[in-house]
Amino acid sequence: MTFYFYIARCADNSLYIGSSDDPSRRIVEHNSGIGAQWFRQHGKGTIVYTEEYLTNLEAHRRELQVKKWSRKKKENLIKNLKP
Repeated sequence: MTFYFYIARCADNSLYIGSSDDPSRRIVEHNSGIGAQWFRQHGKGTIVYTEEYLTNLEAHRRELQVKKWSRKKKENLIKNLKP
């Protein structure tokens, strides 16, 4: 099974950082009000970046790492620039 770290951009241009075994399904859930309260506060989102991992633990560790980053560093990652 493959796991993913992902970044979604919300309607208000804020960034949501998450991990899932199916980011496409997860964003549909987020946008329909299931799961993270973030989306209810910041508007519907679209996935703008993903990375694949072999384990859920690796994807979750990456999520926790990137959540600590500055906005600029996250935007650079999305643009495939060196973070």
